[in-house]
Amino acid sequence: MTPHRNIGFVAAAATLLAAAPLSAIFERWTWLVQAAIVVSVVAGAAALSRLGRAPLWGQLLAMLAGLTLGLTWVFPGGTELLAFVPTPATFAHFGDLLQTSLQDMRAYGVKVPDVDSLLFLAVLGIGAVAVVVDVLAVGLRRPALAGLPMLAIYSVPVAVYVDSVPATPFVVGAAGYLWLLVTDNVDRVRRFGRRFTGEGRDVDVWEASPLAAAGRRLAVVGVLVAVALPLAVPGMTGGLLNNVGAGPGDGTGRPGQGGTSGRIDLFAALSGQLNQSERFDLVKVTTNEPNPFYLRLGVVDDLRPSGFQARVPTGDQVTRELPDPSERAPRGVEQRTYRATVEVTKNLNMPLLPVYAEPVRTEDLNGNWRYDANQQVVFSNRENARGKRYSFEYVRSTFNPDALRAAPAPPSESAVMRQGTTRPTVPDVERLVTRLTEGRKTNYDKVRAIYDYFSVENGFTYALSTRNGSSGADITDFLATKVGYCQQYAAAMAWLVRAAGVPARVAVGFTNGSNTDGGTYVLTNQNLHAWTEVYFSRIGWVPFDATPAASIPGSVRSAWAPDTDAPEEITPSPGSSAAPGAANPSAGPDEPDRLDKDADQGLAVGESGPARQDTVWPWWLAGALALLALLALPALRRSALRRRRRVRAAPPTATAVAVPGQRGETRQIVVGVDAEAARADAHAAWDELLDTLVDFHVPVDGTETPRATAERLTREALAEDAGAATGVRLLGRAEERARYARDPLTDAELQPALGTVRGALAARANRRTRLLAAVLPPSVLMRWRTALAERSARLVTTTGQARQWMVRWSPRRLLAGRPAR
Repeated sequence: MTPHRNIGFVAAAATLLAAAPLSAIFERWTWLVQAAIVVSVVAGAAALSRLGRAPLWGQLLAMLAGLTLGLTWVFPGGTELLAFVPTPATFAHFGDLLQTSLQDMRAYGVKVPDVDSLLFLAVLGIGAVAVVVDVLAVGLRRPALAGLPMLAIYSVPVAVYVDSVPATPFVVGAAGYLWLLVTDNVDRVRRFGRRFTGEGRDVDVWEASPLAAAGRRLAVVGVLVAVALPLAVPGMTGGLLNNVGAGPGDGTGRPGQGGTSGRIDLFAALSGQLNQSERFDLVKVTTNEPNPFYLRLGVVDDLRPSGFQARVPTGDQVTRELPDPSERAPRGVEQRTYRATVEVTKNLNMPLLPVYAEPVRTEDLNGNWRYDANQQVVFSNRENARGKRYSFEYVRSTFNPDALRAAPAPPSESAVMRQGTTRPTVPDVERLVTRLTEGRKTNYDKVRAIYDYFSVENGFTYALSTRNGSSGADITDFLATKVGYCQQYAAAMAWLVRAAGVPARVAVGFTNGSNTDGGTYVLTNQNLHAWTEVYFSRIGWVPFDATPAASIPGSVRSAWAPDTDAPEEITPSPGSSAAPGAANPSAGPDEPDRLDKDADQGLAVGESGPARQDTVWPWWLAGALALLALLALPALRRSALRRRRRVRAAPPTATAVAVPGQRGETRQIVVGVDAEAARADAHAAWDELLDTLVDFHVPVDGTETPRATAERLTREALAEDAGAATGVRLLGRAEERARYARDPLTDAELQPALGTVRGALAARANRRTRLLAAVLPPSVLMRWRTALAERSARLVTTTGQARQWMVRWSPRRLLAGRPAR
């Protein structure tokens, strides 16, 4: 008998379900649609080959052919025959996609957009897994082994994620694997014919045996434990990405991911902090440099039509010897060596370490950290900056304008020219650059003409309520409106400098924060900043900050890039990095010389003064209140029952009426009494007595009559209290009359008797019993447990009935022509 063909389609569906974890890697669901198409073609090819009774190797060839056709249709190269028949050029196109995917895997961090190379790699992997799963589950009849290639798919997000993977995709993939196992088991049973019970009753193949039902329950429990256990173990949970400000507030940007140096959207890190209305510390740096420049975090130097993006850094370990720029200092460049110590708070979670430009030696960093000499950044593929403390020595370079003016243009075929001048063609930008640089001979003069253009005199102002992009359209809008913040200023100047034929890039880091003690600066989210760096031959990368200095707390200006908005330019003293007219690094936004009153407070939105923090209640307080409310529920329920059972304080008044008898005698008949109300009062009092007995751990026997219960309590629990013994006898007699007599007991004061008995039982009990009776009454807890058990039993009964109905009217049974029972 040939294997059931449905197993092949179930194997294909299980493969797609096992690929569910990839949803956390891609931004959109394009990969799933493409993978479903390719896997469907593979499953169809396998079904056709089995229909023709092809051997296993023939089925494998058919599935590989189907995989090739599916990939050709989904990822065409433009040279196919009939849109899906591959040609040699098609395979060359596949090779290019694979080669590009190797680079993009290093370039992009999760979540990745719909990049053809990465989509092709994902779909190819899922299709290959579908082929292997089909061979194992259908060809070799080893479905359990099919879990290994499915696990290979799940290992992809495990390797990419920094902390933990989502639980839902794992459950979906496990459900697909269990579905494949169940289908194979049913197919094996079907081969032996019909099943019978011990009584001779015909059993459908889909009706689980006790052993199979136990196996399914164990499988479900195993999946639940696998999902819940990581959530319960400290240190095994976490998020995919952490914002720059993991402290107060929520940022919208995704600055990077700890533990991988993939493509980090540093501009998103800047714009994400714009929604932060609170101020929190990110870095504390101590340096012996009198007037330090900006602390660098990363570089954005890959200019594409969509805007500036960060290039993947590469370099050697920081524990090795780093390049020393002082050994090749050209004339006109003054260089001095300083030392700095940086402490990163837990609010900064990125695979980049803040350092000053041109570090030459590091301390307290292991070999997991590397240094890119070109980008001048310290990065890691395995760790992040959160909580790090390290020291380093660095070289501070100050540049003479004459030396920059004398620097020759880089060779056109050099790598720095190819990478640093690449840009999309935007006509408006090209015309503006041509007009600004007209008549300028040297690169420095061209850069200064562009730098001087971003001034208040030319209409440029600083504001936060602008678009945060850096594409050609965004730069054009910024140059037209002349309103933006540091991202627009830095990106626009770098774009214009590139258009002038000079290499340029954007650096991201921190301006100088508040100087707390000597050379110690505290840098917050309000000090995040972006500026432009321009490359000069034989000198290196030189910083230019085109953002209005008056709007940036901690802004620093220099002799080669002075404050264009200052009233007058005064030549600084030799060795000084800041011009006298520049903004004071420690000055706040309310200084008198501020030209732009719309200061942003770094990267924070709101008023110009310090952000006012709202009162934040600790999370544990809410948890404690919730716990107290939960613990108070039994006591509140017991109090409500006691109030509802409270009998009338004054019993109803009875009136005796004399009625003549048959023989002339007179009979007394009681009228004016509500017998039903008296009977209800007796039952309520007795129920309250039984709950009181349970609360004080006095045994209650449901088989005893009320009189027998009252006598037992009198002998055992209330022998020393005559008043309580009288009260319990009264309660027993009232309950007995209410149950069995025609006329209930109407003239008894039940409420005082209840109080007397409860007081006697409380005096007899110990302190712990009295406390539990008041806070966690056992009578309420017992009633809740009984109700829960009854509802669980009803649910099990209903589920069993529904399952029997589904088995009875199973479509497989009806199609097989078996009579329904």
